[in-house]
Formats: sequence, structure tokens, C-alpha cells
Amino acid sequence: MRDFGAGFKYLAKGQRWMTRHGRSYGLGLLPGLVTLVLYLGALVGLFTWSDDFVAWATPFADGWGETWLTLFRGVLRALLFALALFLAVVTFTAVTLLVGQPFYEALSERVDKSRSPDGTAPESGLPLVRELWISARDSVRVLVRVLCYGVLLFACGFIPVVGQTVVPVLGFCVSGFFLTEELTAVALQRRGIELKERLRLLRSRRSMILGFGVPLTLAYLVPFVAVFLMPGAVAGATLMARDLLGEPSVDDEDGEGGEDAEDADGSAASATTA
Repeated sequence: MRDFGAGFKYLAKGQRWMTRHGRSYGLGLLPGLVTLVLYLGALVGLFTWSDDFVAWATPFADGWGETWLTLFRGVLRALLFALALFLAVVTFTAVTLLVGQPFYEALSERVDKSRSPDGTAPESGLPLVRELWISARDSVRVLVRVLCYGVLLFACGFIPVVGQTVVPVLGFCVSGFFLTEELTAVALQRRGIELKERLRLLRSRRSMILGFGVPLTLAYLVPFVAVFLMPGAVAGATLMARDLLGEPSVDDEDGEGGEDAEDADGSAASATTA
């Protein structure tokens, strides 16, 4: 339970860090806002056409009585929308990170520099195009894993009682874990750590990962909240990545702001034009 609380503290530290280094905060909102508009459009479309889709997918139920037909297809529509929401929450971060890769990379480096005893940050040494390719490739691999869990949880949703109690909780845990993986990947990928090793590292501190990811997943369910939390979530995930790797850190809270903020703005701008 203490590890779960530690994960939540990193989430809070990331938001606090971003507030104290907030001069480039507005730039970090743009990728999330673009992604949010796309996702909202997709969810509205699904909600609008879900009746027709469910009816098309269950022709065998056409001859059922009106009460059972309405109940059955209503449950299927609810499960379909829940699955779509589950996938949206998990993939939102991956898509936003891909769209805003230059900024979030610069932000993560800035967090590392502020906490590193020698004021330096690990660098991948890879060109931006190569980094984008690796990020997209790993995101697809994560999505495949999420889809497997999603289909399994969707099927378990039909189990009486368990489907309405245990399954939603497991869904939030799965979402929180993979959401955290996507966020920590910004810092860990820069250190040359591959996806399999990242997953092994996160599983070694599963409670802490869930403490970071589950509250964030719940917050992401509130419209527009994800956009505003995203920059701080990247900062918090970078701080947590340093802990996972056992890297020495210094507390920069007394010396935050000022020239550091101005330097970071320049870093973000140069990364954006790269």
C-alpha cells in the first residue's frame, strides 16, 4: 500500500513541477487538445451508430421478445461503449505523445536536468525521425497487448456479478499500467531501454505503477482533464523513472524557475523546429 501511495506522490510531484516551470506549459496543451478533439469525434460517432452496429452484429436475436431483445442489446451497447472508452483512455496518451514528441522529449530532459546532481540528462543520440519511428512501433506493440486484455475483459463482462464489479476494477488497473508505460517511455526510451525491459521494470514495482496510473486513468475520464494533466504527467513519469532505475536525484524545489524556465522554453522551441 505504501508503494501505491508513492506512485500517487509522483503524479502529484509532476503536476507541481510543471506548475513551477510553467512558462512553456501552454505549448504542452496543444497536442493533447488536438488528440482530444479527434477522440471525442470518434466516441460521438460510435454512440450515434451503436444501435445499428449492435443490431447488425446480433441478427439471431431479432425474433426474441421485445423485453429481452431491448435488455440484451442495451447491455451490448453499454459494453461496446465501455470497451471503446477503455481503449480511448489507454491510447490517448500514446497518440498525444506521438503528436507532441518534440515538446515532451524536451520537457522530460528538463526534468532530468533539474534533478540530476550534475545538471545533465541522458540523450538517445538518435535523429527525431528515428525516435518517432521507435515510439510509434512500441505504441503499436502496447496497443496489441491492450486489445488482448480488452477483448478478455469484454468477454468477462457477461459473467453475472463479476462482470459488473471485478471486471471494471481490473479494467482500470490494466489501463493505469499501460498508461504509465507510455508516459515513462519518454524518459526510458531516451536511455535506450527497450519495451520488454521497460515492462519488466514496471512489473517490479507494480503497486507504485498502479498508484500513478489508476488515479490518472480516472481523471482522464473527465472531459478535457487529460489535456491539462498531460504535461505534468510526463514530468511525474520522468521523476518516477529515475526512481525505478535507482538514479541519484536532488531536490530542486527551492531553485526552480528563473533561468531554468527560460532555457527550457528555448529547448522546447528548438525541438519543435527540429
